[in-house]
Amino acid sequence: MRKLTFGMNMSLDGYIAAPGGDLGWSVPSDELFQWWSDRVGATGLALYGRKLWETMSSHWPTADKQSGATPAAIEYAGRWRDMPKVVFSSTTSTVDWNTRLVTGDAVTEITRLKAEDGGPMDICGATLAASAMRAGLIDEYAIVTHPVLVGGGTPFFTALDNWVNLTLMETRTFPDSVMLTRYETRR
Repeated sequence: MRKLTFGMNMSLDGYIAAPGGDLGWSVPSDELFQWWSDRVGATGLALYGRKLWETMSSHWPTADKQSGATPAAIEYAGRWRDMPKVVFSSTTSTVDWNTRLVTGDAVTEITRLKAEDGGPMDICGATLAASAMRAGLIDEYAIVTHPVLVGGGTPFFTALDNWVNLTLMETRTFPDSVMLTRYETRR
């Protein structure tokens, strides 16, 4: 059975994007960017919702070809392109870069994918993660908290019908007072 992790940058007040989708507050240090890149390199399958897929696929497929691309960005772009991905969307018609599209029920497909053999899976995007959270499918939360209050926007966590008990697995501090906390779901 595959492990499913939901990990994203989060403001201290609990948002992954500020109003209007603004992500300017979450620019990573070199050390944090490398941590994210290593995560992508170790991911067996990434599950994307449409909005985050559109953001990522508009930049990373060719980021290594842009003038001034850093070695870290070149490495990340290659890892991102190579990583197997599934996009869940009823409005997107085509995907590329080692990706397949699922237009049906996300929870049913994620449940099926978790039951397969293979490397760990990351779920990317708040709306898709919210469905998986409510269905009890997330095994780990990797929360990278930035010391900023954005006052609203897209929340990391969704409203739940039941409590989810967690066990702290790791903490790590990055430059600029950014804090990683990893929690495992207690079953």
